[in-house]
Amino acid sequence: MTSNKDTGNTVGVMLLAFGGPDSLDSVEPFMERLMQGRKPTPEIIARAKEKYRLIGGKSPLLEITQGQADALEIKLNKICGGSCKFKTYVGMRYWYPFIEEAIEQMVSNGVTKAFAISMSPHNSQASTGAYVEEINRIVSEKNLSIKIEMIEGMYKNPTFIEAVAEKINSALGRFPKNKREDIQLIFSAHSLPVSYIEAGDPYVEELSETVQYLLKRLGPVSWHIAYQSKGTIPGAWLSPTVEDVLREIAQNKHKEVLLVPVGFASDHVETLWDLDILHKKQAEDLGLKCERSGALNDSPKFIEALASMVLEAANSQ
Repeated sequence: MTSNKDTGNTVGVMLLAFGGPDSLDSVEPFMERLMQGRKPTPEIIARAKEKYRLIGGKSPLLEITQGQADALEIKLNKICGGSCKFKTYVGMRYWYPFIEEAIEQMVSNGVTKAFAISMSPHNSQASTGAYVEEINRIVSEKNLSIKIEMIEGMYKNPTFIEAVAEKINSALGRFPKNKREDIQLIFSAHSLPVSYIEAGDPYVEELSETVQYLLKRLGPVSWHIAYQSKGTIPGAWLSPTVEDVLREIAQNKHKEVLLVPVGFASDHVETLWDLDILHKKQAEDLGLKCERSGALNDSPKFIEALASMVLEAANSQ
């Protein structure tokens, strides 16, 4: 941080997220970007539009990520107390504002040193890896005078763990006290092709570590890890699915389920439709009482976690 203090330079912090359509008319071009040039079928587009219609006509991801960025900027500059200055930006992989726009804005603002954080807590080639590739491509192709360092390790950050545990404990409070011992926690994360993991992707290992850290904070609970939101790439995907685990829970005569979207830092279609609509209905059809713990979004504890990650990276320079 000494160099930043001496020169008065602003340090950029870019929050990276997947992106999502900002209207129903945006769904088709968003899907085309997501499928990287492959033309989505009319059936795929219709299904996607219906999902977004049911959650409000668009993805809330941009507003949520911008809220996280605004809160983080305030938090970082408050901690620094004028001895340094941070400015936050939002870059999306598949919809506006794209990562390229965020980087160009940083350069336009005179930022020469920046940190980037994936809002996907667990590292995979589909999320963090794709972000790193995109950042390197943009900086190289445009010959930009900016150094961007990726900050990783959210999955094991103690304050991140606290933030998730806080949301879980709040959700547990929605169950009657005499039912607590029967509650089955399902820690859910986005599914990935098994081939990614076989190629050395750390995603599953990091997810498992997060769950173990959480269990130390939560105390004795009945828990499961499950995967959701499987994509269209052919081949085997991570299992078990959330639906499989719900069936198993019902077969074992349990009645109370808490879905914990541990693989997501923000609400978007995977939480608001996949969990809140699709899987909640599946649970109810099986005779289960189903609740979901809230996503982190801009909770103060999560913003504190992000700030701690940035400051640790900055102080190690």
